Amino acid sequence: MTTTTTTRPAEPARSAMVISPSTPIAARQKKVSKPISTFLYNHPVVHRVALLVLPVGWMALVYIVALFALLITALWSVNEYTGAVEMTWTFSNIVEAFTDQLYLAVTGRTLLIAVIATVADVLLAFPIAFFMARMSKGKARRILLILVSTPLWASYLVKAYAWRSVLSGSGLLDMLLAPLHMQSPGYGLPAVIVTEVYLWLPYAITPIFTAFEQVPESLLEASGDLGAHTWTTIRSVLLPMIVPGMVAGSIFSFSLSLGDYIVAGIVGGKTQVLGNLIYTDVGVANNAPMAAACALIPIIIIAGYLLLVSRTGALKRL
Repeated sequence: MTTTTTTRPAEPARSAMVISPSTPIAARQKKVSKPISTFLYNHPVVHRVALLVLPVGWMALVYIVALFALLITALWSVNEYTGAVEMTWTFSNIVEAFTDQLYLAVTGRTLLIAVIATVADVLLAFPIAFFMARMSKGKARRILLILVSTPLWASYLVKAYAWRSVLSGSGLLDMLLAPLHMQSPGYGLPAVIVTEVYLWLPYAITPIFTAFEQVPESLLEASGDLGAHTWTTIRSVLLPMIVPGMVAGSIFSFSLSLGDYIVAGIVGGKTQVLGNLIYTDVGVANNAPMAAACALIPIIIIAGYLLLVSRTGALKRL
């Protein structure tokens, strides 16, 4: 009986198959990176600072430097004869922006529009967000989220001009009110407020919806088990927990309404807001220092509002 032996083919040398990591370049990189990574691992504070240097530097360049340049420009003056901007220091522009009757009236009107639009957005967003978070499930919730976010996909100008068409003398609103022998308000302050409410409503719904979702279901069930009625549960349990979300939505609506001026130019008729005055000072009057002084007003108002609401925890939801 003959036995056949099968010879296995010789395997290539492992040293020929594996690429050695100890090449001169890799060795140098490993030698340099290992002490750096070890140092960063042992010093987490330095690690965080190193990660934040670039983004914080960019924010400082874009925002802080720009705000500083705005303040500096507000302290310059304009030559009465040539109209040229002169780098001579004066506080007259800032004093005029905060004391002149015209600027005070326009500031009050702008603030009124922002406050009404913000209150309306929060009041409208509350039931919508409640229904989305607590009443709808699965596919219905996804459809509602899409419907809420769909207006954000359209152009800002398209939406503003759409409302101009709706509010015009022969527009859709006039057609709907004609059987009731009523007319649309037309262009003016009410039209500006209605358009602002529509434009920024999705920004108010989103944080309130998120706040509703974060409320534990067990708390609501415990409130019901203890005999609390629905409105008592909403007022005593649900509402205090979603106040930060409501405040966060108000920050979006208030800041966007306060800084907007294009809507006033499209549907406002003769209604002027701060943005219109700033645009006029820069584009028509060629008075950049006065425009910079006016631009400080909404910045101060928004900064004060943010400081006021910072204790509610709303800034964490932005």
